[in-house]
Amino acid sequence: MKVGLYFGTFNPIHVGHLVIANYLADQTDLDEVWLVVSPHNPLKKKSTLLDDIHRLAIVKEAIEDNDKLRASDVEFKLPKPSYTATTLTYLEEKYPNNTFSLIMGEDNLRTFHKWYNHETIIANYQFFVYPRVLTEQEEQNVDSKEQNNFKNHPNVTFCSDAPIMKISASFIRKAIKEGKDVRYLLTDPVIKYIDEMNFYK
Repeated sequence: MKVGLYFGTFNPIHVGHLVIANYLADQTDLDEVWLVVSPHNPLKKKSTLLDDIHRLAIVKEAIEDNDKLRASDVEFKLPKPSYTATTLTYLEEKYPNNTFSLIMGEDNLRTFHKWYNHETIIANYQFFVYPRVLTEQEEQNVDSKEQNNFKNHPNVTFCSDAPIMKISASFIRKAIKEGKDVRYLLTDPVIKYIDEMNFYK
């Protein structure tokens, strides 16, 4: 089985994530897309994250009606902070009959050279890269000197016709805290879970 791994903190998972995951599962040769909930991204501050178990539960709520999407807690069991190279090695050993690919936004590919063992990863795995429209905050954090040196790598497939949605989890968290209406940014089951647990308020 060919599996696309879509890593993220999903804090929370929103319709932008789901549109991309479903597009990759439906429009490429991937059999499934696994949404891998990261317990701690080394490049992000952990203090802003909900507990791992709750972010996993929210992802499960969001994709319960889609048999091509799967929530994965694989990184919960691995040493922290989580590194993609370590996760890939573990998955290859646990699922020897699966072929794994990586799914990421163009912004992540631009900073891919900062990843642990990035040379080995890109030499051995296929990448599906979708376009990203950066939020204002993300644009401020982009180093103008960084170039997308991997854009033309033979293992990189650009999904240029993938839907682009300028949505960020930080915007959603801020909106919930301020009592704004987020009903079209999150699925109904996710809204219900977040509301019942009183998260982000």
